[in-house]
Amino acid sequence: MRRRGALALVAGALGLTAGAAALLRCTVVRVTVRGSSMAPGYEDGARVLVHRGGRVVAGRVVVLECPAREVAGPRPSVDRGAARRWIIKRVAAAPGDPAPVDRVPGLDRTAGPVVPPGRLVLLGDNPLNSYDSRQAGYFPMERVLGTVVGRRRQSPADPPPGPY
Repeated sequence: MRRRGALALVAGALGLTAGAAALLRCTVVRVTVRGSSMAPGYEDGARVLVHRGGRVVAGRVVVLECPAREVAGPRPSVDRGAARRWIIKRVAAAPGDPAPVDRVPGLDRTAGPVVPPGRLVLLGDNPLNSYDSRQAGYFPMERVLGTVVGRRRQSPADPPPGPY
């Protein structure tokens, strides 16, 4: 009888572990950083863990779908069937926070003294090479994939990264 109870306990623990692993795969995504807009903290090739649905507050780093507008210059042709493009940025202000219009000239000053609902002020850590709220103004919050919860530097022994 004891043996049967121990087997049931082990089977339950294994099922719980498998369930937790499946849930974790749905809520945590590994993303490879491309570009230098967040250097030196997040360099090209760095791998980050992104928690889907993580709390978006000032100071956190988020991954979001790139908006349709691009930096001025030649525009590449858009393939509607192409994969989504993602960017990584630091949250400077979240909905309800004071709008940093003094630091971010691209913000709509008519929107009021606080960041509007459903909008974010995002900045790259490398302002000389970052498309962010300084050029685009407010970003829509619904484009956020999640918040960065961990990172690992790329090592020469790592396999080449996938698209995301």
